[in-house]
Amino acid sequence: MEESKDLPIILFEHTDICNSGHLVISDLNMRILPGEFVYIIGKVGSGKTSIIRTIIGEIPVTKGTATVGGFNLCKLKKRQIPYLRRKIGVVFQDFQLLMDRSVRENLRFVLRATGWKDRRSIDERIGKVLAAVGMEHKAESMPHQLSGGEQQRIAIARALLNNPEIILADEPTGNLDGDTAKEIMELMVRINRERGPVIIMVTHNRLLFEQYPARTFLCEKLSCTEVHEENDVQLDLSEFI
Repeated sequence: MEESKDLPIILFEHTDICNSGHLVISDLNMRILPGEFVYIIGKVGSGKTSIIRTIIGEIPVTKGTATVGGFNLCKLKKRQIPYLRRKIGVVFQDFQLLMDRSVRENLRFVLRATGWKDRRSIDERIGKVLAAVGMEHKAESMPHQLSGGEQQRIAIARALLNNPEIILADEPTGNLDGDTAKEIMELMVRINRERGPVIIMVTHNRLLFEQYPARTFLCEKLSCTEVHEENDVQLDLSEFI
């Protein structure tokens, strides 16, 4: 088991990433080990979300090497995509909760869609993930009855449902005020430390990645490279954060 921790769960080597036929990231090299917390930062349109879409198998890889959770993205077949995505939880900026059903029914819908059938097991799992994000008392609430921070906690609970090896968080604090953003960030850090999934967070919020330092990749000028000096991050992001 110890050896597996040295094997990357996400690996890109000399990978080109395209969006609608247009090159957005050239020669991507990214090696992420189990349990790591990683930021991807950069201007709007710099390719950050395209990397996320590539990881979940939405954008095909045609050049270079790309593996995620043991799946070779260069040879990924359509029928394999659901199995890849079961290893991944996704948290969106706009929550993407189903507004016509309760918190419990939102989570139940996801579990049934991913193959869970036993109602008792479903309810137990829902209870566990709601407790993990401090929202067990909101199970019967409708999304419109929740604050933005509470909705994002539910979205994080949804991402945890199938015990993912990877959580992708695409601007998860973008619609939240500063104090709530900090609470969500602390929750994400705690989940990473206690449960061990890789967390890749796309963010524009410099205060967050300064306060919670971790590996950081900067997307700009058709490239995405790791930033090693904090001062470099401040310099490169000063124009757009």
